[in-house]
Amino acid sequence: MSFSSEVKKELARNMSPARHCQIAELAAIMSFCGQYGRDEAGHYIIGFQTENEALVRKGFTLLRKTYNIDNGIILDEDTLQGILQKIGTLEEPVSSLVVKNTCCQRAFLRGAFLSVGSISDPAKGYHLEFACADQAKAEQIQEIIRLFDIESKIIPRKKYYVVYLKEGAQIVDLLNICGAPVSLMELENMRILKEMRNTVNRRVNCETANIAKTVSAATRQVEDIEYIKSHLGLGNLPDTLREMAEIRLENPDAPLKDLGECFSPPIGKSGVNHRLRKLSEIADKTRQVMPEGR
Repeated sequence: MSFSSEVKKELARNMSPARHCQIAELAAIMSFCGQYGRDEAGHYIIGFQTENEALVRKGFTLLRKTYNIDNGIILDEDTLQGILQKIGTLEEPVSSLVVKNTCCQRAFLRGAFLSVGSISDPAKGYHLEFACADQAKAEQIQEIIRLFDIESKIIPRKKYYVVYLKEGAQIVDLLNICGAPVSLMELENMRILKEMRNTVNRRVNCETANIAKTVSAATRQVEDIEYIKSHLGLGNLPDTLREMAEIRLENPDAPLKDLGECFSPPIGKSGVNHRLRKLSEIADKTRQVMPEGR
């Protein structure tokens, strides 16, 4: 089962105790996948257009709890009118009166995600979205999400308007708002693991780059000193530079700190670096005046 299916399964089990929250969630489900109509006998019916069985079960559970409709997709006209007056028709966004309370806003988002939401596998990336067939309904979801200080974006995709989040922290917050603590913890654990891996990888890459830089610099220093040795002779160098050259040749792979400790008394990394730079300058000047191949 996909992570998105697991989230929906958990949300389908979450039932608000308050009737006004139940109505808000039912309103979202009806708005995004509900249907009204009449059967062949002319009876009024209500149903849900979805392949999600858990969503269908929850939809009818909410109908039973809020309007005492028992599996009864068959309604009398008065009952249907009562539902329409409360949660509205399917053409318009849900009435703002239905989602005026914070608790009802949470329930609405839960119903919306159950109906048209999806979330990617956190092991692969962070992406949560609501795919709405109507722009006004997409904007309503975006506005309600914004009430919880979460900024989502809307993009058109084929015949849909997609409200989406791509920040892991925001997705965690939204799962908390909708009431999916188990999925939230699974996502958080995955986020922590990925962040730890990324941190380790960054450090390893940094260390590797530093080692490569150090090795490259040491190789160049040894080459310069060898050039000086063969063309000028180390004995012609000032004592401080001659000693530096000899220590570097004896320790071709040592870092600057270790080279400094070979002196008596020891010198710091900046002193070692200064002397090696002087040796490189001497090698460069020698190359400029010496005939090629000499």
